[in-house]
Amino acid sequence: MTGKLTDRVALVTGASSGIGEATALALAKASARVALVGRREERLRSVAEMIRTEGGEARVYVADLVDEAAASQVVRDCEADFGRLDILVNNAGVMYLEPVLTADLGRWRQMIELNLLSLIAATQAALPGMKQRGEGHIINIASTAGRIANPNGAGYSATKFGVVAFSEALRKEVHADRIRVTVIEPGLVATELREHIADKAVQGAINAWADSLRQLQSEDIADAVVYCATRPAHVAINEMLIRPTDQER
Repeated sequence: MTGKLTDRVALVTGASSGIGEATALALAKASARVALVGRREERLRSVAEMIRTEGGEARVYVADLVDEAAASQVVRDCEADFGRLDILVNNAGVMYLEPVLTADLGRWRQMIELNLLSLIAATQAALPGMKQRGEGHIINIASTAGRIANPNGAGYSATKFGVVAFSEALRKEVHADRIRVTVIEPGLVATELREHIADKAVQGAINAWADSLRQLQSEDIADAVVYCATRPAHVAINEMLIRPTDQER
């Protein structure tokens, strides 16, 4: 395979389904060598096989990224196996929507650890190699919930506002090292994310709203990731907000 990302190594977290899977496939199609990270080994291996069938290169790393040490280790393992890491796509996340009054704080703690702390840990582990080479790209998947907070989304929005703020602060720290930082904020995407909502009333309302719109598909966000990753080295797409045409906010 030849393409714009030939010889580049990309690591994608949450690669077993949804945006992560679509992004891994799209990066491989652009000729990146891809590290697939997630908890579900069978599904990761299925994605890897799709990539290899098309002539690409993929490796599977099974890890529970709620553990920030695991997030750091998987980056180190990727660098050891591929010899480098050029593009880190921090995509893994969950969305627990529920009222603050009755929120399960244990569930929220897990969401904060996965959506934000593991993203920070993986980024921290990737930076030394990128700084040494004088190039690299961190792509963080946030959400429109990182711009606008709504009822029942306080915990989720807290994590995604955090991702947006972290990305901007990081950009200012590493731009002189020629490391690019991009935060992508999708609106409503047709993925498994809503299945994680334990509050059935909230889940029902969200699903009804989703069904009333022409939702984004995972491939739409994957296209955006590849677009950002394939700009010339002097061009940095720092922030990209993507909503369905039908979504107001």
